[in-house]
Amino acid sequence: MRKLLLGTTALAAAATLTANVAVADVSISGYYEWKYQSTSSDIAANDGTTFGNDSEIKFSFSNKTDSGLTIGMVTELESDDGDTAINESSLSIAGGFGKIVLGGNDGVGDNYGVASTDWPGEEIYAGVGSDNDLTLVNADINGLSGDSNKIAYHLPAMGGLTAGMSFMNSGAAGSADSTEFGAKYSMSAGGAAITIGAASGTTEASSQDTDSQVMGIKVSSGNITAAVSQSTYEAAGTAAVAATANGTASNYAAAVPATDASDEESIGAAVSFAVNDSTTITVHTAETDDAVTTESYSNSGIELKYTIASGLTAFLNVEDYDYKAGNSTNNTDNAGTASKLTIKATF
Repeated sequence: MRKLLLGTTALAAAATLTANVAVADVSISGYYEWKYQSTSSDIAANDGTTFGNDSEIKFSFSNKTDSGLTIGMVTELESDDGDTAINESSLSIAGGFGKIVLGGNDGVGDNYGVASTDWPGEEIYAGVGSDNDLTLVNADINGLSGDSNKIAYHLPAMGGLTAGMSFMNSGAAGSADSTEFGAKYSMSAGGAAITIGAASGTTEASSQDTDSQVMGIKVSSGNITAAVSQSTYEAAGTAAVAATANGTASNYAAAVPATDASDEESIGAAVSFAVNDSTTITVHTAETDDAVTTESYSNSGIELKYTIASGLTAFLNVEDYDYKAGNSTNNTDNAGTASKLTIKATF
């Protein structure tokens, strides 16, 4: 599959060399979020109030060539609480053969698996105050490849069916290559819009292999939208490495603690109701359990969304969470409530 993906990419890239490029469509979009959060939990160090912000500017262009190819580019500049970086940057080549995406972008797991990021409710933030590394209803195939440089291929749409695969070559010895597959089917039935999606990803490494899957369904009818997702995440643990010394400070290597193996399963759901054009209410619940460490994490909450004006929206979220450390030696039981107010401007 990797050879096929690489070969297809080369052919599409070569075709663009002979294409006459038309005038480009250029667009700039983005958002800014200001956040206020209050937390009350079993761990006093996690409690209190905080301010936060998140912003993104997206630059994109699209060219339709005389030969029928569509060439595009997307670059996203993101700032999260003052830390600014290029989040994603990629080139796309599309035609009758489908679409190829080259560069730093999400793997196809983000495009096809119906995960918590696809639920109704824009500011749902599973994981607040959990004090652990469990992930509720894994988004982006649990972030196996993130926005790392990769090749992705999306098949041409066949009715309501779309599918694709992506490959990240880590390059360096001893690090991890990542491959992701996904498919999604959209249809209408009884006046409802239905989407079913599934995706899987594997990262291969000499020290630790990681596998993750996510599947879900989303249904919209009138002013009600509902989604259900289920996911799994499996990773082998690593053995502890003792400290070594060879008489000098430069030859000293600190001890490396063992890491827990993981065998997580998550399930969750969300339902939203549009009260009117300005107001939407969303409720959600989710739970993750780890069969190896016996950790568990549950989360439920409600979101109120209110459109103040065109391009300006307010969100109020209240979340209850409960984390049990199980056999994990790195974490502590914790339960609490987190409330968050978000003001978001988009353009």
